[in-house]
Amino acid sequence: MNRIRIFYTFVPMNAKISIARLSVASNSLLIAMKLTVGLISGSISILSEAIHSLMDLLASVIAYFSVKISDTPADDNHPYGHGKFENVSGVIESILIFIAAFWIIYEAIHKLMNPEQKIGSLWLGIVVMAASALVNVYVSMRLYKVARETESIALEADALHLKTDVLTSAGVAVGLFLIWITGYHFLDPIVAILVACLILKESFNLFRRAYGPLLDVTLPEDELMKIRLVITRHCTGNISFHSLRTRLSGNKRYIDFHLNLAPEMTVKEAHDFCDCIENDIHQEIPNSEVTIHVENF
Repeated sequence: MNRIRIFYTFVPMNAKISIARLSVASNSLLIAMKLTVGLISGSISILSEAIHSLMDLLASVIAYFSVKISDTPADDNHPYGHGKFENVSGVIESILIFIAAFWIIYEAIHKLMNPEQKIGSLWLGIVVMAASALVNVYVSMRLYKVARETESIALEADALHLKTDVLTSAGVAVGLFLIWITGYHFLDPIVAILVACLILKESFNLFRRAYGPLLDVTLPEDELMKIRLVITRHCTGNISFHSLRTRLSGNKRYIDFHLNLAPEMTVKEAHDFCDCIENDIHQEIPNSEVTIHVENF
């Protein structure tokens, strides 16, 4: 006898889509600003930031569509739902960040080898970079808030994009300010390389978090501990469990295990007993689907 119980928590779908749209709009504006100022000034660090924002825009578009798809109910072709679309989105976004970082490093090295090009309109670059950092602080904070509430890896990835953009924009602004003060134009590509190294580190962390659930890795140890404690609490007398398995798909936790019950228990008693365990697991692990395989001694 198998027992399956599905629990849902309310996910503010409109909030997820709205914040994804805000990210798309803000990135579009920042790309236009950075490209314009980068071309005017000839600054590789500003142009690298424009490319970074272009990747952010592509990531925001991917996140927008992935959150729409991931919350689609399960169907015949996707009986476990569409949650992993968000993980696929996160993997794609991390790869895009890798590409952007290596492009920045390539261009920065090229400029270091050709130092004769000077940067113009430094004050304009500083203003644009500072404004970009402030805009992305606001948008990334909102993205992180919704991502935590909905456990959305796609929105978390998008927020990470913008978080790195905040740091890199601020770094470029500081670098341009130092160039303005000292006149050392070689600082521009050096700042760009430092920006790229930070981006590489963040993208690697994102890739790890997004790729794991695609391989059906188990839930984190703290959640496994909660599940084991709940089941153990009910395992009195000769009742026992084994073969606990878990996996994550989007924000949904899938849990299944085998439960050994006494043969004298009636079907109704077994049903009620499993219901108690499932309800307790749900209290500890929201957004969970629990499958219990009942066996007799």
